[in-house]
Amino acid sequence: MDEQTLKQIADDLGLPLAKVRKAVELLDEGNTIPFIARYRKEATGTLDETQLRAIEDAMERAAALSARKETVLKTISEQGQLTDALRKEIQQCADLRTLEAIYLPYKPKRRTRATIARQRGLQPLADLLTSQRKLNRSKQDVLAAFVDAEKEVPDGQSALAGALDIIAEQWSEDPQTRTWLADQATKFGKVTSVVKRGKKNAEGAEKFDQYFDRQESVKRIPGHRLLAMLRGSAEGVLRLGVEIEGDRELRDLKRKLLPDRDFEFFHDLDGCVEDCYERLLMPATESSVLAQLKERADAEAIEVFGKNLHELLMAPPAGPRVTIGIDPGFRTGCKVAVVDGTGKFLQHATVYPTPPKSDTKAAADTLLALIRKHNVELIAIGNGTASRETDAFVSDLIRDHKLNITKATVSESGASIYSASEVAIKEFPDLDITVRGAISIARRLQDPLAELVKTDPKSIGVGQYQHDVNQTQLRKCLDRTVESCVNQVGVDLNMASVSLLSHVAGIGPKLAERIVDYRDNHGRFASRSELTSVPKLGKKAFQQAAGFLRIRGGDQPLDQSAVHPESYSLVRRIAKHLKSDVSAIIGNPQICQKVRPEDFADQTFGVVTVQDILAELAKPGRDPRSEFRAVKFDDTVSEIGDVKPNMVLEGVVTNVTHFGAFVDLGVHQDGLIHISQLSDQFVSDPNAIVSVGDVVKVKVLEVDVPRKRISLTRKF
Repeated sequence: MDEQTLKQIADDLGLPLAKVRKAVELLDEGNTIPFIARYRKEATGTLDETQLRAIEDAMERAAALSARKETVLKTISEQGQLTDALRKEIQQCADLRTLEAIYLPYKPKRRTRATIARQRGLQPLADLLTSQRKLNRSKQDVLAAFVDAEKEVPDGQSALAGALDIIAEQWSEDPQTRTWLADQATKFGKVTSVVKRGKKNAEGAEKFDQYFDRQESVKRIPGHRLLAMLRGSAEGVLRLGVEIEGDRELRDLKRKLLPDRDFEFFHDLDGCVEDCYERLLMPATESSVLAQLKERADAEAIEVFGKNLHELLMAPPAGPRVTIGIDPGFRTGCKVAVVDGTGKFLQHATVYPTPPKSDTKAAADTLLALIRKHNVELIAIGNGTASRETDAFVSDLIRDHKLNITKATVSESGASIYSASEVAIKEFPDLDITVRGAISIARRLQDPLAELVKTDPKSIGVGQYQHDVNQTQLRKCLDRTVESCVNQVGVDLNMASVSLLSHVAGIGPKLAERIVDYRDNHGRFASRSELTSVPKLGKKAFQQAAGFLRIRGGDQPLDQSAVHPESYSLVRRIAKHLKSDVSAIIGNPQICQKVRPEDFADQTFGVVTVQDILAELAKPGRDPRSEFRAVKFDDTVSEIGDVKPNMVLEGVVTNVTHFGAFVDLGVHQDGLIHISQLSDQFVSDPNAIVSVGDVVKVKVLEVDVPRKRISLTRKF
């Protein structure tokens, strides 16, 4: 990457050029961002993962811009219209939008009124009129020279109309004019939405009733409202547009384009400006402004997705304890699955604790038998249909038999998709899809991260408008979020699934399969170094992945920590300095406090790296996730009709948006805490107050049963 581009990236991101340069070098060498952020802090001046992602994105944009410039230059050159000035303007262009505006007049077009007029030989007439120089002859004489019946220009008026079509298109393609009008629309325009004729009472139209006749300032329209309007438009219910009130812009445009009122064709050109404005410029401006608003709304929505997914994946794990997972149901009963502390499937059953096949005694006997047989410590109950009824049944069972068991409600979002996936079928080919779902529910309680990585993030239910936003950008954000969480927590090499391993830095799906195959054929990994025996796992992959993989009870005590193998020699030096061995200083903060990082810093290991190693030695392999706590739903509230104003309830945050947070109260319909009700203080970002997975106490403000809406507050 050239120095000018590097400087541009550094300036745009507000980062020192030297740090950006080194980060780009490391990325170009094939290093992953988790590895750079964790193990190359000295090299990048401690750039964090977010900054490194921003640099990576800027690199991709720069590469895309460069490639597009080459295409544009080649196309214009082949047309014979590439001047030195135009080449320079294109080469100096700093963004794709500006480049496309410059390219527009030269871009191959579909058949338009202007192209037809050019085919009829009317470009010279258009050039003559555009110059607006005094003609000193009559209009009829000027136009007569372009009459040609063979070219379908039968008279002067036809010639004039064709020339004006050419002029209107030329004016509409002027980059400065388009930019100016787009700026005007952004500053003073309104996004409008109206219900289409005959659609007001159409099926599903009620979802968009608040947008049947609505105007929003282009400058201030919230992203979520724009996406709602766009969805209404996509479903054929709404008609969207951008309007600029008044005719000031048209007057300004006429003053700019028509400097000479005495020009013989002034009045014809005056009408041409109006035609250009209404037929070409405003529709193009509308498309441009809506596209920019959509891009901004997408970015906001995708950011919310990423934050919510991060919080969900980093939710506190209940831990490696024997767990029963229950997938509740009425007619088909509750599917029950038992897994051991490692998530290994042990046994399954079906019970009917609720109508219509209610057999509470048999259900209790079956569940008790499973609990006693496997020494169950946790019960995870899916939050779908019959969840609260099943929860009440389990509560009674635990109380009546004085069981020392923790129960928790677990989100089922995406569980059915996982159950039918190739991953689930390969893991449990002989089990029914509903049993696989119960197994997944149990594992979600034990370790949300390890289980949720098996499911498409879009199916987990942590955002809005997931099908409306840019799918490429959404996938990129969600994949990054999963990768970040997996590497932040670390992965047990001897227990991890293919799905989990595939998100470890430097590995990917193919290598993950080879690692698991090797483990199945050769038994547990005794050390990280044994990874190099896995087919096609080379030095680069080992370097990137090793620090994020953990081996419990292996040959090398440091393998259970986040200390990278390339730093093992440094740890041995530290242990020697302390007159101890490596195993004695691991997990011993008092010993590590006796070490001065500066004493061990050299050209290979800087002070920051030594500090990180000492911190890791003090708490090796520490899980960054919080301690598990189960939400306690109100036993008297099981459906929306039970929820009344002024009730104070406990719930769990399921989704955070720019306008508030959704809370599961255990009634199959999440309540909304509007942003204005999150705190007694002003809140600009709900994510600063609550996160997905938080257990919160809320007060009910309002309940609308027919519309299934519950309004909540934390201000009480």
